[in-house]
Amino acid sequence: MGKNKLARWAEIKTFNNVIEPDNQTIKHNNHPLKGLWKKVYFRNENPVVLELGCGKGEYTTGMAERIPDKNFIGIDIKGARIWKGAKTSLEKNLRNVLFIRTRIEFITSFFAEDEIDEIWLTFPDPHEKQRNISRRLTSPPFLNKYRSFLRNNGLIHLKTDSSLLFEYTLNLVSQNGLVISASTRDLYASNHVNEILNLKTFYEEVFLKENKKIFYLSFHLDKYREIKDYEG
Repeated sequence: MGKNKLARWAEIKTFNNVIEPDNQTIKHNNHPLKGLWKKVYFRNENPVVLELGCGKGEYTTGMAERIPDKNFIGIDIKGARIWKGAKTSLEKNLRNVLFIRTRIEFITSFFAEDEIDEIWLTFPDPHEKQRNISRRLTSPPFLNKYRSFLRNNGLIHLKTDSSLLFEYTLNLVSQNGLVISASTRDLYASNHVNEILNLKTFYEEVFLKENKKIFYLSFHLDKYREIKDYEG
C-alpha cells in the first residue's frame, strides 16, 4: 500500500467533515444521526442533496460552493478518494458539505423518510455483465432503497459515459411510469447544460479527452410506487 494512501487515511480521521462508521455495525443498525442531519450536523433547515459514489468529491464540493443554501453529502467507500473532496471543502471553508465513508448498500441506515431532496449519480460503475445488473445504482434494488428517504418526486440525476447504463436506466424509468425531467445522449451538444451540469469529475475529464459522449438523465422518483425490473 502506498505511503500517500496511508497518509491520507490518517489525515482523514482528523477531518470534522468526514464520518467513517464501522460497516459491520451500520449494516445492522441505524446511524445515530439518521433523521437529524439538518438539525444536528448542518444546523439549518436547508434541503439535503446526496452524491452517491462521489469519488474524489469534485461534484459534491462544486455544488456546495455554487449553491450555499443547500446541504451536500458525498458518499463513497474509498477513503483515499474522499480525502480530496473533504480537504478541498475545509480549505474553502464550505460548511454545507459532509462526506460519509460507507457502502451504498447500507444507505437506508443513514437517512429517514423524506430527509433527502435530491440524488446525484456521477459516473457510477455500469456493471456491464448481466449477472451484475442488480449492483447498478439505478437498478430496482437501489431505487427502492432511495424511495425510503427521498422526498416524493425528488429528482435523481444520472451522468455517465456508459450508453449501456443510460439506456438501461431510461428503459427502466419509462416502463415504471416515472416522470423524466431531462434526457440526452450528448450532454454538451444539448441545451441542458447549466452551471451545475458543467461541473466535471476527474473521470469525466478523462472521458472527454477520449472524445466520449456524456449521457445525462434526470427523473422524479415516486416514493409510493415500487420499482420493478423490465424485460429487455
